[in-house]
Order: sequence, then C-alpha cells, then structure tokens
Amino acid sequence: MPRLTGGKGFPTGDIARISVFAALIAALGLPGTLNLFGNAVPITLQTFGVMLAGTILGSWRAALAVAVLLVLVAAGLPLLAGGRGGLGVFAGASAGYLIGWLPGAAVTGWIVERGGHRPGIVRLVVACVVGGIGVIYLIGLPVQAAVTGVPLGRTALLSATLFLPGDLIKAVLAAIVTKGTQRAYPDAVPAVHRERLRASKEG
Repeated sequence: MPRLTGGKGFPTGDIARISVFAALIAALGLPGTLNLFGNAVPITLQTFGVMLAGTILGSWRAALAVAVLLVLVAAGLPLLAGGRGGLGVFAGASAGYLIGWLPGAAVTGWIVERGGHRPGIVRLVVACVVGGIGVIYLIGLPVQAAVTGVPLGRTALLSATLFLPGDLIKAVLAAIVTKGTQRAYPDAVPAVHRERLRASKEG
C-alpha cells in the first residue's frame, strides 16, 4: 500500500510530528517567564521543547518545527512565554536566542542521528548541551549584548550565571524523556525513522 503523503512526497506523519512539536514548544511557554535581577532576557521552559524536538525528530524535522513556531510568532500569535508575539520580539534582547532555536534544534538532531539506532544517554545529553545550549548561546549572546548595550563579556557572565544551571537541568531531563520515549516507540529514534522512510520510498 502506498504511503500517504502531504504534497510532493512529504509524509503526512512527518507533518503531524512537526506540528505537534511546534505546539509543544508553544505550550511550554504557558507557565510564563521568570526575570531574575531585571535581566532583559527571561527564563522560560521553551528551550526544553527545542531540545526535545531535536532529540526525537532529528535535524531537519526539528528545524521545521521551530520554523513553523517562529513564523506563527512573527505573524502575531502570542506563542512565546509571557504571551509575546509579533515582529517586535525579533527586535528585542531575546531575538538572537529565538533565532538560535532553529540551528540549535537542527544541531541537536544531527548529533543524535549520528548515534544510530540506539543513541546513548550521554550522546543525548551532549546533543542537548551542544545544540540546545551552545548554539543558541552563540547566536543569542551577541544579539543581547548589541541590543542592551552591555559588553559581551559581561552579558555572557550574567547569562551563564542565570541561565546555564537551569539549561543544563533541561538538557538532562530532555535526554531522560527522550530515552524513555525511544524505548516505548522505536520510530522516535531519528536514525530508525530515516531508514524506514527511505525503505518506504524505495518500496
């Protein structure tokens, strides 16, 4: 039986997964934001969703899930933590972090994909730390410094103090949740999904 697709050979299952994770990242903004010591960039749970998207969906599907969310935010929907939305959020201090979600999710997924059918917990944590923290900080910190006028070194130190402990906890939790999900649902392993998708197209 031919596999259902959405459009030009794009599996409807992938469309559903991308949509679900875009919605998940948005839902993780519902608890709101936490601003410590008046920092211009709030602490939210949404980076946890970005990490999960990468570890479960893999590189390109995770990037698409984030892209869908960001397009909806740009269109004005209040999907960011604290009910924020609209083009204005991409001109604020947190703009670099939001933009960093897309390559961050892709890099996280790429590292997990290199782990084959059974990526270990260490690889999952490393993927979340490198993609979900490192890549996002790499883009977010310079933009935050430029917007706020605070020197980059001071911005990095402040962000490391305020954000890094919580982000490391998110990385470990994302790895644990992903490992449990992959045991219960093997197709949640990006490499397995990719092989099954290739086999279905060849068949």
